[in-house]
Amino acid sequence: MFAILLSSKMDPFYQNILSFPTIFFSIVLIFCILFWFVAILGFLDISFLDIPEPDFDVSGDTDAPSTPDAVAGIILKLGLNGVPLTVVISLITLFGWFISYYIVHFFYNYIPGGIFYYAVGLVVLFFSLYIAALITSKVIKPLRPLFKKMEQDVEKLVLGQTAIVRTSRVDNEFGEATLDDGGAGLILKVRSSGESRYKTGDKVVLIEYQKDLNVFRVVSEEEFKGL
Repeated sequence: MFAILLSSKMDPFYQNILSFPTIFFSIVLIFCILFWFVAILGFLDISFLDIPEPDFDVSGDTDAPSTPDAVAGIILKLGLNGVPLTVVISLITLFGWFISYYIVHFFYNYIPGGIFYYAVGLVVLFFSLYIAALITSKVIKPLRPLFKKMEQDVEKLVLGQTAIVRTSRVDNEFGEATLDDGGAGLILKVRSSGESRYKTGDKVVLIEYQKDLNVFRVVSEEEFKGL
């Protein structure tokens, strides 16, 4: 396998993925892969980039919304809401990489060098991002009800149950825990109360669901028994 990757036959492939603008997607894609690897190990919350939906009408005039609200408004307009933002970014990057790669592969031999080359590259970059966003909105559409239903079902069933911390820590800003539901198990976003802090493997009890943040407040199993 390594012999194939290092052979001269792979040179056109490497040239394409390192050409502008494909290199932009190549770099972001590497970070996405690293992120999911770290998230699987439990060191990052897959929803840590999520932005609350704005409290203004994204289809009408607004009075200078804040930057997070503006970004959330764009996400809503493109139909990219309803699933974790990390999933959206990963899919846009993946689709954008393919679109950009094949444009470079089939058409860049006809593009002259110099400033014109980079001007065309910027056009291709934004075109690829836009088309990738449209494709992603279609891909996640059937997933949106599943995420919503999962949140509703989880809220009803898990309060008062014991979960096990899966991330390196759980505090009032970060953390995930796994809950045995008799099947594959649930991964929940959890936050501690006050200054409490828990580590991987600790048992915590889910005592409150905060819908606006989509997180569960937890206390240690010992503290819960003493309530």
